[in-house]
Amino acid sequence: YSKDLPPTAVIICFHNEAWSVLLRTVHSVLDRSPEHLIQEIILVDDFSDMPHLKRQLEDYMMNYPKVRIIRANKREGLIRARLLGAAAAKAPVLTYLDSHCECTEGWLEPLLDRIARDPTTVVCPVIDVIDDTTLEYHWRDSGGVNVGGFDWNLQFNWHAVPEREKKRHKNPAEPVWSPTMAGGLFSIDRVFFERIGTYDSGFDIWGGENLELSFKTWMCGGTLEIVPCSHVGHIFRKRSPYKWRSGVNVLKRNSIRLSEVWLDEYAKYYYQRIGHDKGNYGDVSERKTLRKKLGCKSFKWYLDNVYPELFIPGEAVASGEVRNLGEGGNTCLDSPARKADLHKPCGLYPCHRQGGNQIRQVASGICIDSPGKSEDLHQPVGLYPCHRQGGNQYWMLSKTGEIRRDESCLDYSGSDVILYPCHGSKGNQQWIYNPQTNHIRHGSSDKCLAITESKQQLVMEECSPNAPRQKWSFENYDPSKL
Repeated sequence: YSKDLPPTAVIICFHNEAWSVLLRTVHSVLDRSPEHLIQEIILVDDFSDMPHLKRQLEDYMMNYPKVRIIRANKREGLIRARLLGAAAAKAPVLTYLDSHCECTEGWLEPLLDRIARDPTTVVCPVIDVIDDTTLEYHWRDSGGVNVGGFDWNLQFNWHAVPEREKKRHKNPAEPVWSPTMAGGLFSIDRVFFERIGTYDSGFDIWGGENLELSFKTWMCGGTLEIVPCSHVGHIFRKRSPYKWRSGVNVLKRNSIRLSEVWLDEYAKYYYQRIGHDKGNYGDVSERKTLRKKLGCKSFKWYLDNVYPELFIPGEAVASGEVRNLGEGGNTCLDSPARKADLHKPCGLYPCHRQGGNQIRQVASGICIDSPGKSEDLHQPVGLYPCHRQGGNQYWMLSKTGEIRRDESCLDYSGSDVILYPCHGSKGNQQWIYNPQTNHIRHGSSDKCLAITESKQQLVMEECSPNAPRQKWSFENYDPSKL
């Protein structure tokens, strides 16, 4: 690493964090970083009400002159708390950590080295898992580095380093380009952060800020990297300990602001997912002016050059519900697509018209409906009354014959029809829709997708020209895209 690395301010925001967990984070920074590279540690208290975070914390930190505590006088949420920390910091580099981390030996130098070489580089460590019950650190080998992506619900996800990126490197220890960042742990040059407009202060609480920072880093002249030589452990909690006013879907509001400013003509794909219900997302004119002033590239440039792996819904031959035309025509393909739902049979529900999980079965009004999060993979795909709301009834038919939502595809290998991570090689995931007969025929088995008489379940049957249970309609079907 270069001899004269820039020093950093480490900014740790917390709200009602456990004493031992917060101290573990701070001490790991003090004990495992070269002293001259830590200019200061700024603890931002986002209006905690636990007594150990008041006087007790101040008395304890008196022994550590590099540690400063600044306190918000009302609950600000993570994004504005981070902005408070940035405003107080004097160091040339800002390093953000969550309050439940453990830095490892040698975590800091590789991050600062990349910024010293190019101050427009934003860098993230490899995030290791700290068990949330035993608090044990699970170290993982840098060979298995993942990079960040997102789906059209504007949710962050991890995926393997793409082949084209692997080809750029001779050595697995080299930093890899990442389309997005998880958002909790990263270092950034302070001047560059200010130049690209830090965070959108109109973002509320947390959520979406990681994508906003990722998009504008890439689109406005920077690069975003994951650095395999830097490891920081992080406690991933099963539930959020935060109390928030209810009734506001914060993440949605933030995602709409993000879409309005950065997504150009691609924003419509997110809006389809939320039933075009934008609600009140505040004024984004300042953020649009900033983008113009910086001369940032288009979102199309970002998708073509930074994230070509992302499936673009506009290239889909059909999108929306898959409705069964038998038994009253009110049943839709409906399935979650979370990770836990993969490998489970896909379900059917009444068509709800909310998108999300559904495809309509023509005669029954039952829709194919499935959540599609990673925990939903490998589960049978479901059927529900079509609800016209998108959500778990929103499906896309790709040019290659996949019925998919984001990275999950309908897959049949002889028993249940399940959701499985899309593999792109047809086979079990190829479905051929015939708009004349309304059949959805499976590529490798030549059987047709049908629902049972009870409308409870998806089955595969020998194709029959007059079985209404085998007839389906795809919403927005456009054969010219084939």
